[in-house]
Amino acid sequence: MLIRKLFKFENAHIVRNCTSDRCKRSIHGHSYKVELLLKASKLDHGQMVYDFGLLKGVIKDLYDAFDHAICFWQQDDADYIHACKTFSARWISLPVSPSAEQFSRIFFYLAQQVLASTQTQNGEGDVEVYSVIVHETDTGYAQSFLEDIDNAQMGELRLEDIIFSEQIQSEWNDPEMYHKLKTGQHFCNPSVELQVKL
Repeated sequence: MLIRKLFKFENAHIVRNCTSDRCKRSIHGHSYKVELLLKASKLDHGQMVYDFGLLKGVIKDLYDAFDHAICFWQQDDADYIHACKTFSARWISLPVSPSAEQFSRIFFYLAQQVLASTQTQNGEGDVEVYSVIVHETDTGYAQSFLEDIDNAQMGELRLEDIIFSEQIQSEWNDPEMYHKLKTGQHFCNPSVELQVKL
């Protein structure tokens, strides 16, 4: 079974080496919509794949980090990177170009890492990320699947290579959240007192 959760944010970038002259030479922004699709073959005690309320925690904080931020590829010109960091308090440094395709991989990867580091407490089954769809415009989107995440030709994704500015980190509910994720610490979902005996 699949469930879908929609996230929205505003973001600016340059997509170097693309065909479109405007996209590769000028900072521009998009109103992004991110669809996170989770799957499981078993439902929890509440008869759900995964409670939508749980997606308002670490995953939402990570996705919301991209809102009103500028994203840049770590391979870009050093002067451009310096300007991004100097003139924007909210920036994210990425190991891949900030295209819709790479955003879909990054959001898949981040959700995958959070789920793998989360201790569930309500009988959740084999919950995993099925797919992520990133709508860059109303007419175009990119969609990634598990086989796209470890695809070396698309670029390696590692938590330590996705860098959030100090301003972004300070706005998280837990400013140490990303450090905990990178160092393998576990997140724990709230305990649940069952109201109906199963």
